[in-house]
Amino acid sequence: MAAGGTVDGVQSLDRAFLLLELMADADGEVAISRLATDSGLAVSTIHRLVRTLVARGYVRQLPSRRYVLGPRLIHLGECSSRVLATWAQPHLSRLVDTIGETANMAMLDGDRVVYAAQVPSRHSMRMFTEVGRRVHLHCTGVGKVLLAQMPPETARRLLVQGGMPARTDRTVTDPDELLAQLPGVAEQGYALDDGEQEAGVRCVAVPVPGGSAAGAISVSGPAGRLGLDAVPRVVPLLQSAAAALASELGWGVDRLGR
Repeated sequence: MAAGGTVDGVQSLDRAFLLLELMADADGEVAISRLATDSGLAVSTIHRLVRTLVARGYVRQLPSRRYVLGPRLIHLGECSSRVLATWAQPHLSRLVDTIGETANMAMLDGDRVVYAAQVPSRHSMRMFTEVGRRVHLHCTGVGKVLLAQMPPETARRLLVQGGMPARTDRTVTDPDELLAQLPGVAEQGYALDDGEQEAGVRCVAVPVPGGSAAGAISVSGPAGRLGLDAVPRVVPLLQSAAAALASELGWGVDRLGR
């Protein structure tokens, strides 16, 4: 009896986390019917789990009877970001040792990208971005490589929602122009910010594979030092670091258990 109860408890916990992840992926309000379709769970099961999540403050029910993530997750998210930065630090340090330029980890945060961790270059002239800073998606390497992982309609919505201001004379400010570039970014597995966020600065970014949190790793430096001819050497190093970090974080596990 106890063993059976333990199995049921683990299954319920797994399903509750799945529902939270699906709500996060919905990027807004979500109905029970949508959760049932996406999870494959019975509506009665979802009702039972969601009632518990609402009672604990992890989910809110709106007057429309649709659901959104609740405020209690904010504290967990802040703690998780600090832990994530700790995990990323050794990988970023090795990139700095190997490449010589500032290494960053960034994550999608609504219609922006936020820098979660950084290890600065040891050069006296180096790039520095404050951890926690939110920047636009369209003019950063990390932003563009994350956009390239999304369905085109999602990428367009975020670009329109966040705006595409011209940061330099090289910034792409037309959604259609940038969206046309994204399939190429996805195919090659990396994105460049070639003086689009800050004149004279180049950034090379790759996605961290498998993460529902949508993360990216990059290196950035003066364009004169981080030349285009260095990109073929830098990209595999970034991809290796991103894959190692994803493995440590357990990203890439199929949430539906298939």
